[in-house]
Formats: sequence, C-alpha cells, structure tokens
Amino acid sequence: AMSLIIAWIVNALSLLALAWIMPAVQVASFGTALVAALVLGLLNAIIRPVLLVLTLPVNVLTLGLFTFVINGFLFWLAANFLEGFTVRSFGWAILAAIVYSLISWALSALLPGRRA
Repeated sequence: AMSLIIAWIVNALSLLALAWIMPAVQVASFGTALVAALVLGLLNAIIRPVLLVLTLPVNVLTLGLFTFVINGFLFWLAANFLEGFTVRSFGWAILAAIVYSLISWALSALLPGRRA
C-alpha cells in the first residue's frame, strides 16, 4: 500500500515538473496534480488495455507507435475533465504523455530501493 502512495506522489510531482518544462501543460496546484495523477492512473489501468486491444491492427502496422497516440489521448481526456489541469491541444497531449512518462520513470529510479 505504501508503494502505491509513493508512486502516486511521484506521478503528481512528475505532472508539476511537466507543467514547469512545457508551457502547453498547466497544473493549478499540487492538489490538482494529485487528482490528475490518480485519474491518469485509473485511465491507464482501466481504459488503456481496452484501447490497445481495439487498436491492435493499427498498432501492429505502425510497429507500436500508435501507443503514443493512445497515451496522448488518455492524457488529453484527463485534462479535459479536470479543473485546473489543461493541455493546449491533442498534439501537445501526445508529447506531454511521453515527457510525463520519462519524468515519472526518472523520479522513480531516484527513489531508494525501487527498480525503474
């Protein structure tokens, strides 16, 4: 349970860092980042697997690159539903999803006793 809470906080901090790096992404506060990280986690756990299965032929044809579009879509979806979390456009959402995952991975790798 503690590792889930730590991962949640790391993802919220990753969102704040993302907003600092990319002006196209805005996060109003740490509280907003916590809610957005939770919503992104739920979307990735529940909706992402379904989308990956439904888009499997396209993903195979693009050698897996369509996964970036799916990740961007989920990022964009969360930003459209949450107050205080905005992304300028769908194109920015795709780029933001990539950068967000890299920041989150890097922060997780820095934590003691965690494997990236």
